[in-house]
Amino acid sequence: MKYLPINNQLFVSNRKRFAALLKPNAIAIFNSNDVLPTNADGSLKFKQSSDIFYLSGIDQEESILVIYPDAKDGVHKEVLFLKETNEHIAIWEGHKLTKAEALTVSGIQKVYWLSEFKTVLRSLMAEAETIYLNTNEHVRAVVETETREARFVKWCMAEYPVHKYERSAPLMHNLRAIKQDTEIELIQQACNITEKGFRRLLSFIKPGVWEYEIEAELIHEFTRHRSNGFAYTPIIASGYNSCVLHYIDNSLQCKDGDILLLDVAAEYANYNSDLTRTIPVNGKYTPRQKEVYNAVLRVMKAATKMLVPGTLMADYQKTVGQLMEEELIKLNLLSADDVKKQNPDAPLYKKYFMHGTSHYLGLDVHDVGNRYRKFEAGMVFTCEPGIYIREESLGIRIENNILITNNGPKDLMANIPIEANDIEALMAK
Repeated sequence: MKYLPINNQLFVSNRKRFAALLKPNAIAIFNSNDVLPTNADGSLKFKQSSDIFYLSGIDQEESILVIYPDAKDGVHKEVLFLKETNEHIAIWEGHKLTKAEALTVSGIQKVYWLSEFKTVLRSLMAEAETIYLNTNEHVRAVVETETREARFVKWCMAEYPVHKYERSAPLMHNLRAIKQDTEIELIQQACNITEKGFRRLLSFIKPGVWEYEIEAELIHEFTRHRSNGFAYTPIIASGYNSCVLHYIDNSLQCKDGDILLLDVAAEYANYNSDLTRTIPVNGKYTPRQKEVYNAVLRVMKAATKMLVPGTLMADYQKTVGQLMEEELIKLNLLSADDVKKQNPDAPLYKKYFMHGTSHYLGLDVHDVGNRYRKFEAGMVFTCEPGIYIREESLGIRIENNILITNNGPKDLMANIPIEANDIEALMAK
């Protein structure tokens, strides 16, 4: 892996907290993600399942984690199953984890080869009463491909039909929402790498540059600092496409006078950052661009102050909507009279600000967590208001990553230029 070794006490602690949530005499099983195919004999780059990584630190395909706190023999309280390497795999794919290396990474003492899984599991199932199975229960997930985890769920329930079954996902959502100190450090490292990429761009962007050239500059900077690359498909949207929320073609030439919306960020050690900045291609905002930019920035700063313990997401979003209404009225995009008469279930501001302000951030960019849970110290959220005026080909979004603490919100991207005047000054150098 490109990233530096992670102290395995993070994973030891994560397993301990997860195990404490299980019912008596229960066993929980987690699988790696698949290596996904493309065409012919091709495959996509492997991306580990966030849950098995969170609990073990194992970043390798065809791995299985079993947690059985009440195992009678005491040896099988935590077990890893790994793909056994051979000379052919070593020649064609490279090094795979040894049992000793897996212990160092995860802190798990008992490691088997994957070929032994069904035999070992059968002996454990003879003792266990309840099985916790893992599924993707993110509220926005649309999964059309059967995953390795989904195949295992079907196999396990057919093989052991009279056991009791429980869901791991609610427990994982509860745990992963609160970041441990090491996790915060890893997210901060992703933010720091993102900062390096953004600063690199400020002297590179000018009229005539192509969006894909900007993408190339970023991947160069991210990779040279041990990132595996983009945390998500980058959005590099100039002109009208700054109003297209998920524009990812990145294929157009940036023109003089265009605004350029950059929703681009790095990952580090599977942890993600999520940055958006909107900058002038020629280095100087027009008066209207700056007016809208500063309106969005005011909403962002006010929203950030609300990212404190005890806040509910629904209340937070409602207040942000009201702040946005005020700014849109000042920008002559909405009328105060129309806002007073609006249907509260269909607020007018959504014509220009149609997405949410914040989401959980962590091992997934849109990380898991309960939207009805009050904000707590240790949670990390994005803060990303925007105004999109299609008739003006002007889309502005600004986004930073915020750690909730008992002493107020901590901006993990505080060092990344955000004020319009600062961006203009840096682009002029």
